[in-house]
Amino acid sequence: MITITQLAPACVALAVGILSAVLYGRRRRWLDALLVLLAGVALAAALAEVRLRVPAPAQAVTTDSRGAIADAQLQAIADAGAIDLAGDGLRAAQWQDLPARPLRWTPGKEEALSLDFPRTMALGRVFTLTMHRPQAQGAWRLQLLAENGQVLADSATGASDGADATRAANAAIAAIAANAVNTAKVPGKAGDQSTQRSVQWLPPVAEAMVLQARVLDTGGKVVAAGPVPLQVTAPVPLNIVGRFNAPSFDASALNRLLTDGGAVLDWQVVLGKAIARSETARAPITAPNALVVDAAHVEQLAPGARTALLAQVRQGVPLVVLGGNAADAALWQRELGLRVRPQSPTTEQEDQRRFTIAGEEMTLAPAALNPDDAPGGEWTVLARDSKSRPWAWQRTMGPGRVVWIGVADWHRYAISAPRALALWWQGAMDAMALAGEHKTGWVLADPLPLPGLRTEICAQGVKPGAVLRIDGLADVRLLAREDKADAVCAAVWPPQPGWLVLRSAGLEAGRQYVYAPGDWPAWQRGLRREATAVYAARASGIEVAGTASHVRPLPVMPFAVLFALCLLALWWREQSSNPKSG
Repeated sequence: MITITQLAPACVALAVGILSAVLYGRRRRWLDALLVLLAGVALAAALAEVRLRVPAPAQAVTTDSRGAIADAQLQAIADAGAIDLAGDGLRAAQWQDLPARPLRWTPGKEEALSLDFPRTMALGRVFTLTMHRPQAQGAWRLQLLAENGQVLADSATGASDGADATRAANAAIAAIAANAVNTAKVPGKAGDQSTQRSVQWLPPVAEAMVLQARVLDTGGKVVAAGPVPLQVTAPVPLNIVGRFNAPSFDASALNRLLTDGGAVLDWQVVLGKAIARSETARAPITAPNALVVDAAHVEQLAPGARTALLAQVRQGVPLVVLGGNAADAALWQRELGLRVRPQSPTTEQEDQRRFTIAGEEMTLAPAALNPDDAPGGEWTVLARDSKSRPWAWQRTMGPGRVVWIGVADWHRYAISAPRALALWWQGAMDAMALAGEHKTGWVLADPLPLPGLRTEICAQGVKPGAVLRIDGLADVRLLAREDKADAVCAAVWPPQPGWLVLRSAGLEAGRQYVYAPGDWPAWQRGLRREATAVYAARASGIEVAGTASHVRPLPVMPFAVLFALCLLALWWREQSSNPKSG
């Protein structure tokens, strides 16, 4: 691309050259016309200050095993036309600070892995650690260890510290949240050569802890190991309003489970005409987490009362309907657009829902009326059992939603498998009653913060400009981000490994764990490769767009010399054609 910055002087010079050439041409002095035209073009080029856009050279970049890069290479990337990368690349925070340039890169062949686990969870929930090793060769197993080195869980046996109650306990819980069968988080067997393993453990106390995880090969040799930080918080007590128009063992079992879990209940069960049993909440319930009703309660409400109930849902209160005693299919179709059909007696056994939780098998009967597997309309499947059969459906209504529970007879496991039943309902209530409760809190998206590397700390529920206070660091302000409409964020450079305590007005104190530079080298390698692939995709169109280039001025001296030679040739010809007399 050519750019002319001084167009007017160049045009004048070119015009003079053309005019002079015309005058010489009229006198049939063709060689002189050519010389003067060439001189005009040379002068115009010299005066125009022509600038050329030429491709910039590629910059060779090498990263070592820890992702470090020389400062000179880092600074040279801004002026480079492309990047020739050797190594596993940089972390996402480093790539984000660099301009987009076409990237030529071949990932290294060293093994990389990734870890998936919750950094914060409430007490009473089952902790699941999942490791992915895409390049794993042969059988291997994953172990979770306590801070004192005691083995808490082993993927080879599925065993965990204490009772079997923690083994595979959140299979159904994860299925609720993911709306799919949790086949990926089943503990691996000793001879399994798949690329994924999971272990599960039930934390006994609410505190911040740094567990350890390690990978063992078939010979028991440690292949990889590192810390697993976890903050266990006190559980959020549920505020539940329950209304039932028919007494049932299922409702009684649910009442006991919620009460044992510390929930605040406003419970009422109709026992007969003008007879009801009420349980008054131990504290006023101003904002219930959920309204739990049986289908008969909704069916027997007066139209005005039913309208008022749905109005509460549209204001954001989840309505959980136990469909075990549903009888009026037309009402559900008319009021909520839910098409339900009676349970076929010929397929009752096949339609049972089966769950494997806490080492126990639970088989629950389907409700009398249930939607189809694909309900259509505004209804979607919320949860499936271990055989991929749906057992809960939902429909959003403004900020609230209606959930249909399509199973019954869970009370049978209140004695035979109480732990499994409690975990099953706990996961269900987390997904149905607490799904929209986390509107404030810390959002820590960096999977592996390191000292000296920028990490992003975000918060929900606070105003832009709020002060973020971290022990040992200067205060910073949380600012709005275009890519995070519901959160405010701040950049932090942790000085050393360990826990960072996060504080801001209006939020409970949070924690962010900073890993040591030598922790989980294979995981760090995988994160760098992922970030490098994202950067390569971002820069894929740069070369076509032509932005990776330099603008250089066209040299003036050759045109000046050409102009001078042309004028000297004209002068010589003029002198030759008009010799001096005597």
